[in-house]
Amino acid sequence: MRRSLWNIPNILTLLRVACIPVLVLVVYSGWPHRFGLSAVIFALAALTDWLDGYLARALQQTSAFGRFLDPVADKLMVAAALIVLVDGQHSVLLAIPAIVIVAREITISALREWMAEIGKRASVAVSYIGKLKTAAQMMAITLLLGEPPVHDAAGRLQLDAWGWSSYLLLYAAVILTLWSMLLYLRAAWPDLRQGSGPP
Repeated sequence: MRRSLWNIPNILTLLRVACIPVLVLVVYSGWPHRFGLSAVIFALAALTDWLDGYLARALQQTSAFGRFLDPVADKLMVAAALIVLVDGQHSVLLAIPAIVIVAREITISALREWMAEIGKRASVAVSYIGKLKTAAQMMAITLLLGEPPVHDAAGRLQLDAWGWSSYLLLYAAVILTLWSMLLYLRAAWPDLRQGSGPP
């Protein structure tokens, strides 16, 4: 029996993608409450990441399209949020973890594609550390979006207790990001070392 692409889990995932332009417009709107609203938008989008997976299993509506789109939606949302944060805060403290997170996602996406080509996609399936990494990223980015950036006369970013807590959580997410990447690379290393794969 052919399953419809337009089921509840897939619609939630597509809504997560649709939140990206909304988030960007809100951040650059100049509205006084844009920071709080952008944090709410991102938090709700992050919530659908858990909800669509839960519903797909509970309603038995898993699909190839959903398995493809769900991680793509997550990566797009995180990358977009990091870009607007780096642009707004002008801080190397944020630019470095943003580069690490985006670079990791590109690396692992390429690794999974290659492993799928040689029929070993399951070797680099999402791990518990990967899920923990995603949760830490989502929480850190939500907190950072909700805090208006403050700069001194020299243009240096000024952080209060909330800001430092957000940055500490982001760097914890970076550690988990690198850790999960090393786990994936270690799992794939025997095949990478042998150079196996399609011609």
